Amino acid sequence: MNQFKGTGVALVTPFHDDFTIDFEGLRKLIDHVIAGGVDYLVVLGTTGESATLTKGEKLQVLKAALEYNANRLPVVYGIGGNNTQAVLDEIANTDFTGISAILSVSPYYNKPSQKGIIAHYQAIANACPVPVILYNVPGRTMSNVTAETTLELASHPNIIGMKEASGNLEQCMQIAANMPEDFFLVSGDDLLTRAISSIGGTGIISVLANALPATFKRLCHGTEEESKKATFSMLNINGLMYQEGNPVGIKNLLNHMGICGDQVRLPLLRASLELSQKIKSEYQKLN
Repeated sequence: MNQFKGTGVALVTPFHDDFTIDFEGLRKLIDHVIAGGVDYLVVLGTTGESATLTKGEKLQVLKAALEYNANRLPVVYGIGGNNTQAVLDEIANTDFTGISAILSVSPYYNKPSQKGIIAHYQAIANACPVPVILYNVPGRTMSNVTAETTLELASHPNIIGMKEASGNLEQCMQIAANMPEDFFLVSGDDLLTRAISSIGGTGIISVLANALPATFKRLCHGTEEESKKATFSMLNINGLMYQEGNPVGIKNLLNHMGICGDQVRLPLLRASLELSQKIKSEYQKLN
Protein backbone atom coordinates (compact mmCIF):
# COMPACT_ATOMS: atom_id res chain seq x y z
CA MET A 1 0.00 0.00 0.00
CA ASN A 2 2.64 2.50 -1.13
CA GLN A 3 0.03 5.21 -1.70
CA PHE A 4 -0.33 5.57 2.09
CA LYS A 5 3.31 6.26 2.86
CA GLY A 6 4.36 9.70 3.99
CA THR A 7 1.86 12.40 4.96
CA GLY A 8 -1.88 12.05 4.88
CA VAL A 9 -3.58 15.31 5.84
CA ALA A 10 -6.78 15.15 7.88
CA LEU A 11 -8.50 18.04 6.11
CA VAL A 12 -10.59 20.50 8.11
CA THR A 13 -14.03 21.43 6.77
CA PRO A 14 -14.07 25.23 6.38
CA PHE A 15 -17.25 27.07 7.39
CA HIS A 16 -18.61 30.55 6.74
CA ASP A 17 -19.59 32.65 9.76
CA ASP A 18 -23.19 31.41 9.36
CA PHE A 19 -21.85 27.82 9.78
CA THR A 20 -22.55 26.81 6.16
CA ILE A 21 -19.77 24.96 4.33
CA ASP A 22 -17.16 27.17 2.67
CA PHE A 23 -16.42 25.22 -0.50
CA GLU A 24 -14.07 27.89 -1.85
CA GLY A 25 -12.06 27.63 1.38
CA LEU A 26 -11.95 23.86 0.96
CA ARG A 27 -10.58 24.23 -2.58
CA LYS A 28 -7.98 26.73 -1.38
CA LEU A 29 -6.94 24.33 1.38
CA ILE A 30 -6.61 21.38 -1.02
CA ASP A 31 -4.39 23.45 -3.34
CA HIS A 32 -2.26 24.53 -0.35
CA VAL A 33 -1.59 21.03 0.97
CA ILE A 34 -0.95 19.56 -2.48
CA ALA A 35 1.48 22.37 -3.31
CA GLY A 36 3.20 21.70 0.02
CA GLY A 37 3.86 18.07 -0.88
CA VAL A 38 1.47 15.90 1.14
CA ASP A 39 0.99 12.35 -0.14
CA TYR A 40 -2.75 11.77 0.30
CA LEU A 41 -5.92 13.49 1.51
CA VAL A 42 -8.19 12.36 4.35
CA VAL A 43 -11.66 13.84 3.90
CA LEU A 44 -14.07 14.03 6.84
CA GLY A 45 -12.01 12.34 9.48
CA THR A 46 -12.75 13.58 12.98
CA THR A 47 -10.68 16.73 12.27
CA GLY A 48 -13.18 17.47 9.47
CA GLU A 49 -15.91 17.83 12.13
CA SER A 50 -17.79 14.87 10.69
CA ALA A 51 -19.67 14.54 13.99
CA THR A 52 -21.53 17.82 13.39
CA LEU A 53 -22.23 17.52 9.66
CA THR A 54 -25.48 16.12 8.31
CA LYS A 55 -25.50 13.10 5.99
CA GLY A 56 -26.22 15.41 3.06
CA GLU A 57 -23.41 17.79 3.98
CA LYS A 58 -20.93 14.93 4.23
CA LEU A 59 -21.77 13.81 0.72
CA GLN A 60 -21.45 17.41 -0.52
CA VAL A 61 -18.00 17.80 1.05
CA LEU A 62 -16.85 14.45 -0.32
CA LYS A 63 -18.11 15.28 -3.82
CA ALA A 64 -16.46 18.72 -3.77
CA ALA A 65 -13.14 17.34 -2.51
CA LEU A 66 -13.05 14.53 -5.07
CA GLU A 67 -13.95 16.83 -7.95
CA TYR A 68 -11.39 19.46 -7.02
CA ASN A 69 -8.64 16.96 -6.22
CA ALA A 70 -9.22 15.57 -9.73
CA ASN A 71 -7.19 12.40 -9.01
CA ARG A 72 -4.09 14.40 -8.07
CA LEU A 73 -3.71 12.45 -4.80
CA PRO A 74 -5.29 9.34 -3.26
CA VAL A 75 -8.34 10.14 -1.10
CA VAL A 76 -9.24 8.43 2.18
CA TYR A 77 -12.78 9.03 3.46
CA GLY A 78 -13.77 9.01 7.13
CA ILE A 79 -16.63 6.65 7.97
CA GLY A 80 -16.84 5.58 11.60
CA GLY A 81 -18.99 5.73 14.69
CA ASN A 82 -20.29 4.00 17.78
CA ASN A 83 -23.40 2.53 16.13
CA THR A 84 -22.18 -0.29 13.92
CA GLN A 85 -25.42 -0.55 11.95
CA ALA A 86 -25.38 3.21 11.23
CA VAL A 87 -21.82 2.88 9.89
CA LEU A 88 -22.92 -0.02 7.67
CA ASP A 89 -25.87 2.06 6.42
CA GLU A 90 -23.51 4.94 5.59
CA ILE A 91 -21.23 2.58 3.66
CA ALA A 92 -24.24 1.26 1.73
CA ASN A 93 -25.28 4.81 0.79
CA THR A 94 -21.85 6.07 -0.30
CA ASP A 95 -20.52 6.19 -3.85
CA PHE A 96 -16.91 5.03 -3.51
CA THR A 97 -15.80 6.17 -6.96
CA GLY A 98 -12.44 7.91 -6.47
CA ILE A 99 -12.03 6.78 -2.83
CA SER A 100 -8.94 4.67 -2.13
CA ALA A 101 -9.81 3.60 1.44
CA ILE A 102 -11.85 4.58 4.48
CA LEU A 103 -10.52 5.67 7.88
CA SER A 104 -12.76 4.36 10.65
CA VAL A 105 -12.42 5.56 14.23
CA SER A 106 -12.99 2.94 16.91
CA PRO A 107 -16.36 3.14 18.70
CA TYR A 108 -16.49 5.98 21.22
CA TYR A 109 -18.51 6.40 24.44
CA ASN A 110 -19.90 2.82 24.47
CA LYS A 111 -16.55 1.46 25.75
CA PRO A 112 -16.92 -1.95 24.04
CA SER A 113 -14.83 -4.98 24.94
CA GLN A 114 -11.96 -5.95 22.65
CA LYS A 115 -14.19 -8.69 21.21
CA GLY A 116 -16.83 -6.04 20.52
CA ILE A 117 -14.26 -3.84 18.76
CA ILE A 118 -13.16 -6.81 16.64
CA ALA A 119 -16.76 -7.67 15.68
CA HIS A 120 -17.47 -3.99 14.86
CA TYR A 121 -14.51 -3.70 12.51
CA GLN A 122 -15.06 -7.10 10.92
CA ALA A 123 -18.63 -6.08 10.04
CA ILE A 124 -17.36 -2.84 8.49
CA ALA A 125 -14.56 -4.56 6.57
CA ASN A 126 -16.95 -7.22 5.25
CA ALA A 127 -19.36 -4.56 3.97
CA CYS A 128 -16.94 -1.95 2.65
CA PRO A 129 -16.05 -2.03 -1.07
CA VAL A 130 -12.71 -0.30 -0.42
CA PRO A 131 -9.98 -1.11 2.14
CA VAL A 132 -10.34 -0.07 5.79
CA ILE A 133 -7.78 1.79 7.91
CA LEU A 134 -8.36 1.43 11.65
CA TYR A 135 -8.06 4.48 13.93
CA ASN A 136 -7.21 4.18 17.63
CA VAL A 137 -7.49 7.38 19.68
CA PRO A 138 -8.32 6.33 23.26
CA GLY A 139 -8.01 9.89 24.58
CA ARG A 140 -11.18 10.70 22.66
CA THR A 141 -13.00 7.35 22.43
CA MET A 142 -12.30 6.29 26.05
CA SER A 143 -11.38 2.78 24.93
CA ASN A 144 -8.06 1.47 23.64
CA VAL A 145 -7.67 -0.86 20.67
CA THR A 146 -4.93 -3.11 22.05
CA ALA A 147 -2.00 -4.38 20.01
CA GLU A 148 -3.48 -7.89 20.20
CA THR A 149 -6.78 -6.64 18.78
CA THR A 150 -5.04 -4.70 16.01
CA LEU A 151 -3.02 -7.77 15.04
CA GLU A 152 -6.12 -9.98 14.96
CA LEU A 153 -7.89 -7.45 12.74
CA ALA A 154 -4.79 -7.18 10.52
CA SER A 155 -5.49 -10.71 9.29
CA HIS A 156 -8.73 -9.53 7.66
CA PRO A 157 -8.10 -9.16 3.91
CA ASN A 158 -9.90 -5.80 3.73
CA ILE A 159 -8.21 -4.18 6.77
CA ILE A 160 -4.94 -2.66 5.59
CA GLY A 161 -3.56 -0.40 8.31
CA MET A 162 -3.82 1.34 11.67
CA LYS A 163 -3.65 5.04 12.55
CA GLU A 164 -2.27 4.86 16.09
CA ALA A 165 -2.91 7.85 18.36
CA SER A 166 -2.67 6.13 21.72
CA GLY A 167 0.68 7.77 22.45
CA ASN A 168 1.81 4.36 23.71
CA LEU A 169 5.06 3.57 21.90
CA GLU A 170 5.34 0.10 23.43
CA GLN A 171 1.91 -0.74 21.99
CA CYS A 172 3.04 0.62 18.61
CA MET A 173 6.16 -1.54 18.82
CA GLN A 174 4.09 -4.66 19.51
CA ILE A 175 2.05 -3.92 16.37
CA ALA A 176 5.09 -3.12 14.23
CA ALA A 177 6.99 -6.21 15.38
CA ASN A 178 4.17 -8.63 14.62
CA MET A 179 2.03 -7.14 11.83
CA PRO A 180 1.74 -8.84 8.43
CA GLU A 181 3.87 -7.49 5.58
CA ASP A 182 0.82 -6.11 3.77
CA PHE A 183 -0.37 -4.13 6.83
CA PHE A 184 0.87 -0.64 7.71
CA LEU A 185 1.14 1.49 10.83
CA VAL A 186 0.85 5.28 10.71
CA SER A 187 1.15 7.81 13.51
CA GLY A 188 -1.90 9.70 14.66
CA ASP A 189 0.25 12.09 16.71
CA ASP A 190 2.17 14.66 14.69
CA LEU A 191 5.11 14.83 17.10
CA LEU A 192 5.49 11.04 17.27
CA THR A 193 5.80 10.56 13.51
CA ARG A 194 9.57 10.09 13.59
CA ALA A 195 9.42 7.77 16.59
CA ILE A 196 6.77 5.53 15.01
CA SER A 197 8.53 5.59 11.63
CA SER A 198 11.74 4.44 13.33
CA ILE A 199 10.06 1.19 14.43
CA GLY A 200 8.44 0.43 11.08
CA GLY A 201 5.66 2.99 10.68
CA THR A 202 5.01 4.51 7.27
CA GLY A 203 4.20 8.12 8.14
CA ILE A 204 1.41 10.23 9.61
CA ILE A 205 -2.22 11.21 9.21
CA SER A 206 -1.74 14.76 10.38
CA VAL A 207 -3.66 17.75 11.72
CA LEU A 208 -0.86 20.32 11.46
CA ALA A 209 -0.17 19.37 7.84
CA ASN A 210 -3.29 21.39 6.95
CA ALA A 211 -1.18 24.47 7.66
CA LEU A 212 2.40 23.17 7.39
CA PRO A 213 2.48 20.61 4.57
CA ALA A 214 6.07 21.44 3.53
CA THR A 215 7.24 20.80 7.11
CA PHE A 216 5.73 17.33 6.95
CA LYS A 217 7.27 16.70 3.55
CA ARG A 218 10.67 17.31 5.15
CA LEU A 219 9.70 15.23 8.17
CA CYS A 220 8.60 12.21 6.12
CA HIS A 221 10.83 12.43 3.05
CA GLY A 222 13.85 14.53 4.04
CA THR A 223 17.24 13.50 5.38
CA GLU A 224 17.47 12.39 8.98
CA GLU A 225 18.65 15.85 10.00
CA GLU A 226 15.86 17.59 8.04
CA SER A 227 13.30 15.26 9.56
CA LYS A 228 14.55 15.91 13.08
CA LYS A 229 14.57 19.70 12.56
CA ALA A 230 11.06 19.60 11.12
CA THR A 231 9.81 17.69 14.17
CA PHE A 232 11.45 20.03 16.67
CA SER A 233 10.14 23.11 14.82
CA MET A 234 6.59 22.08 15.75
CA LEU A 235 7.19 21.49 19.45
CA ASN A 236 5.72 24.78 20.66
CA ILE A 237 2.84 25.16 18.24
CA ASN A 238 1.57 21.57 18.31
CA GLY A 239 0.07 21.68 21.81
CA LEU A 240 -1.78 24.90 21.00
CA MET A 241 -3.73 23.05 18.31
CA TYR A 242 -5.61 21.03 20.96
CA GLN A 243 -5.83 23.46 23.88
CA GLU A 244 -9.49 24.29 23.18
CA GLY A 245 -10.40 21.17 21.19
CA ASN A 246 -9.66 19.95 17.69
CA PRO A 247 -9.95 21.47 15.05
CA VAL A 248 -10.21 24.82 16.89
CA GLY A 249 -6.46 25.44 16.89
CA ILE A 250 -5.67 24.35 13.35
CA LYS A 251 -8.58 26.37 11.94
CA ASN A 252 -7.31 29.44 13.80
CA LEU A 253 -3.84 28.92 12.33
CA LEU A 254 -5.30 28.54 8.83
CA ASN A 255 -7.22 31.78 9.40
CA HIS A 256 -3.98 33.60 10.31
CA MET A 257 -2.51 32.23 7.08
CA GLY A 258 -5.43 33.50 5.00
CA ILE A 259 -6.43 30.03 3.78
CA CYS A 260 -9.89 29.74 5.38
CA GLY A 261 -11.91 31.09 8.29
CA ASP A 262 -11.72 29.73 11.83
CA GLN A 263 -15.43 29.06 12.43
CA VAL A 264 -16.31 25.73 14.06
CA ARG A 265 -19.68 24.21 14.93
CA LEU A 266 -21.11 23.85 18.42
CA PRO A 267 -20.35 22.42 20.88
CA LEU A 268 -16.93 23.73 19.84
CA LEU A 269 -16.23 27.46 19.86
CA ARG A 270 -13.69 29.32 17.72
CA ALA A 271 -10.36 30.02 19.42
CA SER A 272 -10.28 32.50 22.29
CA LEU A 273 -8.38 35.73 21.75
CA GLU A 274 -5.65 34.51 24.11
CA LEU A 275 -5.16 31.24 22.21
CA SER A 276 -5.34 33.01 18.85
CA GLN A 277 -2.56 35.39 19.86
CA LYS A 278 -0.37 32.49 21.04
CA ILE A 279 -0.92 30.62 17.77
CA LYS A 280 -0.14 33.73 15.70
CA SER A 281 3.04 34.35 17.71
CA GLU A 282 4.30 30.77 17.31
CA TYR A 283 3.48 30.78 13.60
CA GLN A 284 5.46 34.01 13.11
CA LYS A 285 8.44 32.37 14.84
CA LEU A 286 8.20 29.42 12.43
CA ASN A 287 8.55 31.85 9.55
